Amino acid sequence: MRLTPGEPAPWFTAPTPSNPEFVFDTAAGRYVLLALLPALDKQAGGAALQALAAHRSLFDDARLSAFVVVRDPETAATARDMRGLRWFLDLDGAVSRRFGTLDEAGVETPIWLVLDPALRMLAQAPLARADAVFEYLAALPAPAEHAGVPLHAPVLIAPRIFEPEVCRRLIALHQADGGQFTGVMRDAGARTELVMDELKRRRDVVVRDEALQAALRERLERRLFPMIQRYMMFTPTRIERYIVSCYDAADGAVFHPHRDSTTLGTAHRKFACSINLNDDFEGGDLRFAEFGSRTYRPPPGGAVVFSAALLHEATPVTAGRRYAFLPFFHDEAGAEVLAAYGRRVGRSEPA
Repeated sequence: MRLTPGEPAPWFTAPTPSNPEFVFDTAAGRYVLLALLPALDKQAGGAALQALAAHRSLFDDARLSAFVVVRDPETAATARDMRGLRWFLDLDGAVSRRFGTLDEAGVETPIWLVLDPALRMLAQAPLARADAVFEYLAALPAPAEHAGVPLHAPVLIAPRIFEPEVCRRLIALHQADGGQFTGVMRDAGARTELVMDELKRRRDVVVRDEALQAALRERLERRLFPMIQRYMMFTPTRIERYIVSCYDAADGAVFHPHRDSTTLGTAHRKFACSINLNDDFEGGDLRFAEFGSRTYRPPPGGAVVFSAALLHEATPVTAGRRYAFLPFFHDEAGAEVLAAYGRRVGRSEPA
């Protein structure tokens, strides 16, 4: 179906020339221009490509990114991704059908589509209206100002979850072990696998001491869970993973924009939590690009809690080391989702 202003654009994963599985929702945080090209009308498609080339300097991946949805095999064969301008190879028409520019009878209605930083529809126009589209793009405010009022990410910041001595104990646990670089979740068919990726660079240590786990859980249940219940109207009953992470400037530590619940093996996650254990570092703050450029940092021992579906990043640590405790929360319904996944793939624990 065609989008109307304010509607969220559909999410999808599709190949580009440089990425066999480009996840479209990770493009949030800037304006997005989609050029949904026809496969049959070469003249209209060629004119659109000329317009994109003439305005190439606009596509910087900070203010604006452009994506060309191409169904023509000849054009797809010569397409090359570059900063700010990428090509979705939609040879089966799946993406075009989701956006309503290709119907079941094969009728094409190619368009320009402009999305806001939350990937909601701002404007659309026929391909022949390229001049008007680029005039519109040039007049848009900075992405962080697109709503006309200041935006704040829907997060909960809760101080005083862990006492200073608990923070010091967890930091010492990490320092004694050193930690290991860990990967990110990716679906591979019906399974979710852990793979190494430059998206993330940090060292993790699992808290295995059962008495320490119990002490941490007690603090979360008595100090943090009531706030989640009151302000987010969600009752956590399960804690997934007890890990202490270190973002070290010497490692170039960072976690680029991602979501925590978009794979088959992580769909049970409802809320993510980040509890800072120290504050003697620079950088390393949380940013939620769909809600502007503002960053968020809880005090030592304090938590930031947010939906696992929110696009977020841990900005690069530029000096020192950031230590954090990073659990996920879900409930009994989420536990059944996880159990059902485990039954399908023969796994009893999260991926």
